Amino acid sequence: MSNVVVVGAQWGDEGKGKIVDWLAEEADIVVRYNGGHNAGHTLVVNGQTYKLALLPSGIVRGKPGLIGNGVALDPEALLAEIDRMASLGIHVTPQMLQIAETATLVLPVHRAIDAAQERLRTRPIGTTLRGIGPAYEDKVGRRGLRVCDLAEPESLAQKLDALLDYHNAWFRGLGLEPLPRDRMLSDLLKIAPRILPYMGRVWEQLDNARASGKRTVFEGSQAVMLDVDWGSYPYVTSSSTVAASAASGTGIAPSHLGRILGVSKVYATRVGEGPFTSEVDGTPGDLLRQRGGEYGVNTGRPRRCGWLDIVQLRQSSKVAGIDLLALTKLDVLDGFDSIYVCTGYELDGNHIDYMPSIQAEQQRLRPVLVRFDGWDGSTRGIRSFDALPREAAALIEVIQQEVGIPVSMVTTGPERDDVIVLRSPFADRAA
Repeated sequence: MSNVVVVGAQWGDEGKGKIVDWLAEEADIVVRYNGGHNAGHTLVVNGQTYKLALLPSGIVRGKPGLIGNGVALDPEALLAEIDRMASLGIHVTPQMLQIAETATLVLPVHRAIDAAQERLRTRPIGTTLRGIGPAYEDKVGRRGLRVCDLAEPESLAQKLDALLDYHNAWFRGLGLEPLPRDRMLSDLLKIAPRILPYMGRVWEQLDNARASGKRTVFEGSQAVMLDVDWGSYPYVTSSSTVAASAASGTGIAPSHLGRILGVSKVYATRVGEGPFTSEVDGTPGDLLRQRGGEYGVNTGRPRRCGWLDIVQLRQSSKVAGIDLLALTKLDVLDGFDSIYVCTGYELDGNHIDYMPSIQAEQQRLRPVLVRFDGWDGSTRGIRSFDALPREAAALIEVIQQEVGIPVSMVTTGPERDDVIVLRSPFADRAA
């Protein structure tokens, strides 16, 4: 099996884009299967930075990309991203990108709902206000608009009317101004001719790729601990982020997914609200944020920082089916005298080795931290495991042993080739 599913193993922002970009060199196709433009992937190639939100990361390497039916697609955001890439010399044509006919659309009404809902919450979730959650709500409510609806202008107006009738009743009930229909419909009709050339049967293209022996990388967004079922609910995203959603979000059979590669930083970060047991305040957290550039790609929001949580990482790996790990940003730990790893939790005086589902219990967790020696010198740009400082190599070995999953790759810098490969995620190729 030569396919690889890339899954975030923490709370997102693990560096999945860089890993997917590296894998894309050996892959034939890269496909996005969940989320929307609420998640961003950053690539640095020869000093040039590319910030992607909806486009599959393989586009930067000139590999064909697919956007699956599990993605919530904001057509305005996609076109803006395509235009931005063109300004950087990468032209995304319909030959390079195909979008599933049945991908749900994110509309201005969804952004307005997102903002209103967040204002009304007693304890805000910390959404990106991009409208992704409300778009998914409409999808499961069977009133959403899909990419294929743009091809039917006669019925598009009727479907939009039904959608707005539903939501404007809510707006009026809150004493808010209802959203106008004409401007939204006009904008959709203008956008349609630019979007429709990209529309295709993604499920069929993936099946053809499999039949012809091509390698596919399935690129996930967000992470396991933000999964709507398996994350720290309700501080989660609105889609499924585990590896199984790569099948349901693209139309490929689960038996054809291949290896599951979980991506984790060697420390931990989180954006927005929610439990974060290994979070550290003060100088260590500030230093991790500064050195790691821990600010949202799309939002610019500062990320909360802390030490690597082995309990969380082990649990994520089990529910997501992760069988290989990619560790990122090892170089951020350069210069720390002491490095800590959370190896367990204390809850009301008892030792536990799992993340509780009950919110109140999550808030009472205390981390059991184990100290490791830091190292002198820099690991930045190192591309051989044998060249790592002894303490850095030992830390990687400990993570591998504690989580119980082999480490496949370690990144040591922002450039695409700042990677140590211990074993290839592609099962049919030796590293």
